[in-house]
Amino acid sequence: MDRDFEAALSPERFARYLDWAGSDRDRALELYALNTRLSEALYTPLQMLEVSLRNRVHTVLTEARHDRWFDDESLLRVEYQNRQLLDAYEDIARAKREPTPGRIVAALGFGFWTSLVGHDYENLWQTTLNRIARRVDGRGLRRKELSSPLKSIRALRNRIAHHEPVLYWNLPKHYGNIVGITRWLSPAAAAWSEQHSRFPEVFPEEGIALRRGIGSG
Repeated sequence: MDRDFEAALSPERFARYLDWAGSDRDRALELYALNTRLSEALYTPLQMLEVSLRNRVHTVLTEARHDRWFDDESLLRVEYQNRQLLDAYEDIARAKREPTPGRIVAALGFGFWTSLVGHDYENLWQTTLNRIARRVDGRGLRRKELSSPLKSIRALRNRIAHHEPVLYWNLPKHYGNIVGITRWLSPAAAAWSEQHSRFPEVFPEEGIALRRGIGSG
């Protein structure tokens, strides 16, 4: 049965876990299961971060411009974002639904929103987007204080979405960043996230021992 399961995963994918387990197949299967549980446990905080980020950006840009700010010529400075916006309109049209602002916002991926705090939007940050988040003490943030951790969080999210190994990442650090940024965006959303997150109980107290760590995340 275990060999059949390994075949289902693919030898290439299972080889990573075998390497970490020092060729102990039982330990490799345990690590695969742990990777799955941790990926699942990170879904709730990642979801709340993404929802909070996109809704704060939409609220602030709606107040500064209008509720279809994403259609403003020259606002989107990254070609990837323009493609995402076009795809969102096309997907909604295929579903024969009205492209309301709410539907467009919900259809745009995490990369769209994280790009809005990238270096291409420094001017927009200075004039407008700095309002999306505040420290707990009420002080404002520099753009890079969001963009730097969000870049790593986006990479982690994509690995989880594609069922890739994440055990070699510093998951407690990234979990702390996820909750911390959510708290800057919305203290209420962060409180909900922490209340419902299973990550603290799933992550082993003793940490994760890998025989040969690959990468550092």
